[in-house]
Amino acid sequence: MRKRSLTAATTLAVLLSSAALAAAPAYADSAQPLPVRQAGDIAVDSVHRQVFVSDPLTGKIVVTDYAGKFVKQLDTRLSGVQGLELSADSGTLYAAVQDLDAIAVIDTATGTETTRYEVGDKPLSVALAGGKLWFGYGGAAAGDIGSVDLAAEDHTVTLGQDGDWYSAPLLDAAPGSDTLVAGAVDQSPVELASYDVSSGTAKKVATTREAGDNLGDLQVTPDGKDVVVASGAPYYQQVFRTSDLDEDGKYVTDAYPNSVAIAPDGTVAAGINGSYDPDVYIFRSGAGEPVRTYDFPNTGTSSGSDLLVRGGLGWAADGSRLFAVTANNQGVFSLRVLDAPAKAASTVTVDAPATAIRGKKLTVKGKVASKVAVPAGTKLTVTRTDLESPRGKPLAAAVTKADGTFSFTDTPPSGGKVKYTVAYAGDAGHAGASGSDTVEVSRDKATLTIDNNGKVYAYGKDVKFTAHLGRTYSNRTVEIWADPFGADKPDKRVKSGKVNSDGYLSVTLDLKRDTKVTAKFAGDSRYQPASAASTVGARVSISTSLSHHYKAKSTWGHTYYFFHKSKNPLVTTKMPWYPDRAQKFEFEVYYQGRWYPGDPAYFKLGPDGVSRVTITGDHGQDVGWRFRVRSSYINGASGDTVNSTTHGAWKYFTFTK
Repeated sequence: MRKRSLTAATTLAVLLSSAALAAAPAYADSAQPLPVRQAGDIAVDSVHRQVFVSDPLTGKIVVTDYAGKFVKQLDTRLSGVQGLELSADSGTLYAAVQDLDAIAVIDTATGTETTRYEVGDKPLSVALAGGKLWFGYGGAAAGDIGSVDLAAEDHTVTLGQDGDWYSAPLLDAAPGSDTLVAGAVDQSPVELASYDVSSGTAKKVATTREAGDNLGDLQVTPDGKDVVVASGAPYYQQVFRTSDLDEDGKYVTDAYPNSVAIAPDGTVAAGINGSYDPDVYIFRSGAGEPVRTYDFPNTGTSSGSDLLVRGGLGWAADGSRLFAVTANNQGVFSLRVLDAPAKAASTVTVDAPATAIRGKKLTVKGKVASKVAVPAGTKLTVTRTDLESPRGKPLAAAVTKADGTFSFTDTPPSGGKVKYTVAYAGDAGHAGASGSDTVEVSRDKATLTIDNNGKVYAYGKDVKFTAHLGRTYSNRTVEIWADPFGADKPDKRVKSGKVNSDGYLSVTLDLKRDTKVTAKFAGDSRYQPASAASTVGARVSISTSLSHHYKAKSTWGHTYYFFHKSKNPLVTTKMPWYPDRAQKFEFEVYYQGRWYPGDPAYFKLGPDGVSRVTITGDHGQDVGWRFRVRSSYINGASGDTVNSTTHGAWKYFTFTK
């Protein structure tokens, strides 16, 4: 059976050697993958701060550090390696190797096998008691108990000390004890026996068949008084006195118990094979209710959680960590490191008002809750985080009442989101915890404006925009953003800075598209954020020219272009290009004192922004008539909406013979 704890002397040495650990930052629960295909047993070496996990299928022992991180693997020729046991000083690891009918002896400092004891058939488990190394061995209908005399020069092996077992029993003993306990694995009902080994041989003291069905694990308490048994049924870990194996209590868990580990101070970790319930329950010695439970997550593809393997729990000697070996439905194993498991889990709830008025007193309430009551008068640290104290400002401590509730008052100097965090540091029996709540504290409205809204400017005009910020508390910075129309031009910050003494900040923009200009104030601890927008228009530039005329002169109040009736006028229009942009082409004729329009048409611009329109027809009948044409950009109708509607100049012409 694995050795999960050390003798009192070794424990003291461990505590002294790791005294600096107390000042280290709090450890957090974690999980690391284990490179194993099966898990036989676990042993925790608190002197060298390492964990051993045996893998019967691949014949290796995996070594991790205290964070669960893989360090190395020991000999891979230990086919069927199962039970692990550490010597009192953690200098030696004993491993029962079933397929080799042997016990491997390994130096824990170097990880090398120093010797091997040839023992009985298929040893399953090992345990130290009465100065000897005991082992349960034997195949079907041949279970027995043997021992190795570690004090003898030849390490004498004695077999056949109790052949009443159907198969190799599971063994355990308290550190330094003369009492050995054995249990029948995978039997219903489970048979349990205790032995006095003080004489060097195993003398049976008591037996029972009341230890449930399908034994998964057992461990003797550090004082040797009791043995805690985890069987598939009943759905709790049973407790029996080692002196007579009468029932001496129970630790209620759930279906199906399969693991138990006991810390040197008597704290019991009880585990189950349960997909949808907590997997590990932590009990103080003799307590009826767990102080803490752990429900492992699901890392596989099943609907249930990862499962604790049988006998998969082990304590660090100082009780600061509990190690758990788990597996998912895809056969992936993990070593989970549970921090301060003996401390009752705590929660801190904080309830602040949803809203409050800046500068007026408010009350914050809350509660510290735990399965083990937190003493009245416990001081809690309180921190206020707001715009004026973004890193947090300590406030006076809050104090718990007998029922764990607390309250305190505060007058928030800052508006906006104000967070109150209350932290419980924990104590010897409680894990620390913290909670927080946020209150929205009022702020005054800031006045912010920006000019030019609704104005329309010529294409490429340099326009000055001025933002004005009214009264604020500490922030006098304004940003100005320009968002030209069109998806290809992003909203961009074009100016950021403090306003002048009169509250003004200006920027000049070269307008080539309709643009939304926005002034933004981020707010401060007493004034709300604000923004103001001004949307201005930008016309397009349009040039229109006529070609193929033979002369141009000023007449009838305009410049007219004269075409022979044999020539087709060519109208060339140029404007800024934009995808799918088209010009609106208008044609009018003058008759009896007024202009009459024809049907307008739209002509797409080429990639160079040019559109060419030829006026064709029988111009002999047009001789003497006056005509005019115009090119325009119409917002929306010309294929886009990035500029303001712009009309080009009329061009006048007539035909002659």
